[in-house]
Formats: sequence, structure tokens, C-alpha cells
Amino acid sequence: MKITFLGTGTSQGVPLIGCTCEVCSSVDYRDNRLRVSVHLQVNGKSIIIDSGPDFRQQVLRERIKKLDALVYTHEHKDHIAGLDDIRPFNFMQNTDMPLYGEERVLERIKQEFPYIFAEYKYPGIPKVELYPVINEPFEVAGVEFIPIRVMHYKLPVFGYRIGDFTYITDVSFIAEEEKDKVRGSKVIVLDALRHEPHISHFSLQEAIALLTELKPERAYLTHISHLLGLHREVEQNLPDFIRLAYDGLQIEV
Repeated sequence: MKITFLGTGTSQGVPLIGCTCEVCSSVDYRDNRLRVSVHLQVNGKSIIIDSGPDFRQQVLRERIKKLDALVYTHEHKDHIAGLDDIRPFNFMQNTDMPLYGEERVLERIKQEFPYIFAEYKYPGIPKVELYPVINEPFEVAGVEFIPIRVMHYKLPVFGYRIGDFTYITDVSFIAEEEKDKVRGSKVIVLDALRHEPHISHFSLQEAIALLTELKPERAYLTHISHLLGLHREVEQNLPDFIRLAYDGLQIEV
């Protein structure tokens, strides 16, 4: 399985509009972070988790020519706002795009993009098929996904395990029974917003503590804000098995 980090930033991205801090002013490409998303290439299938407002830019940058499905973690705008840009895939593949997410998430998508679901559809709008997800394993284009229930403050969201790879973003709490689903993953991607505690995201130290407990071979941190600091400086103080993800990073699992 090949994983490409399409975006590794928080909801406002990095650099932050109007900010002149050293991170937002950095010339290190690793400090420029679009909204969080990953592309999975597995068993000949192409799957993206979350389509935020930078979806078009991310797909163009990585030259993604084929997309078999979109899978959603939750309904916040930085995770769904780019859905309209699936239209070229509709045209090229001559098929509706499968969307997987909790019923609540799919209902929010209906509200955010009502024209997609209108009785009389305008020509050229996105075409989708909705597949509700519950907290049980399911298949996406023949690839098994295991949902990991986590809490994003008071909002229940899903992370996902695909084989030996687990992806969890936007999280502030994971119950013990959900941790058991993650154990044994060779690679874990985990939310780490900043150094200071946050109401709805793991801090850097909270993420490190959980990864140390779960003991993957490798781990990558994502959903990073400018408050975490410069990429090159933060990485120097991380445990050897933990790295910061950055936009465009590709790994094999």
C-alpha cells in the first residue's frame, strides 16, 4: 500500500492568513500545510480520505488520474468542502463517485451540497452514491476498512485502519476498546495540533504518549498548526519512530 499525504495542516492551513510568525514565514516547503487528507493506493485501487477545501490543488499536485472512492472521517468543512471537484472523475470514469461516511456525515453533505441531490439536477453537477458507515468493518472498492471510534471534543468521528496502516485525525480521546483495534498496526498517523493542550485535538505530548503506548514500527503526526513550530526543529526532539508528516510525503506500508 502506498500512502500520500495530500495535506497535513489544521483547519486554517499553514501559513495562516495574515500571520507573520517564523512558521508562517518559513521557506521550508515542509512548513506549508494544506488541509488534512490522505491518498491510498492499494490493490490497484485509488481512495482518498476526506476532501477538504484544498482537494483540487492536492489532486493536481499529485497527478491523481483515477479515484475509486472518497471516505470521510467527519463533517467539518475542512474535511468535506472540496467535494464539488470530483466532477472531472465523474466525466473521465463515467460513473458516480462512492462516498463513505457516517449517516450524520452524509446528511451534512446533503445540506452543504443540496444541488447534488436536487430532484431536477443542473447539467454537470457532481454525481455520487452514498454508503453509510457504522462502527463495523466495511469494504471500499474491495479494500477492508476498520472504523476506529474517537472523540473530537464532543463530536464522535472515525479514524480508519486499512491493513497495517491506521489513520486518525481530529481526536482528543480514544477509548480502550478502540485502541485495541489499532494495536499491531505497523504505521499509525495521528493528530498533533500544537504543544499546549487543546479542547478537541491531541497536543504533541499527548500524541507521543499514545504512540509510545501503541508501539507501531513507524508513526507520523498530522493536523499540524503553526503553533507546533518549525518542522526541522520539532523533528529533532521526537522519538526515533515518530516523524512529522508533510504535504506530498509518500510512504509504503
